[in-house]
Amino acid sequence: MTDAIDPDHYKVGGIETIDYIQAKLTHEEFAGYCRGNALKYLSRVGHKDATAQEIDKVIWYLKRWRGSLDCVATT
Repeated sequence: MTDAIDPDHYKVGGIETIDYIQAKLTHEEFAGYCRGNALKYLSRVGHKDATAQEIDKVIWYLKRWRGSLDCVATT
């Protein structure tokens, strides 16, 4: 079964796209990236994909943002 939230095509080339993006941005830029994507998916709930899927995408980006805060706190 294909993962609609974190599909395999984002992992082509040996690194997941989100990990590459995070490595290239500052902590503040990455926070903005995650926040912007969470807002995008939250804004389109009920207008594109299934509501649960859109909410799962919001949660996924918020968890990535939250996880990046842990990395900043330990460095």
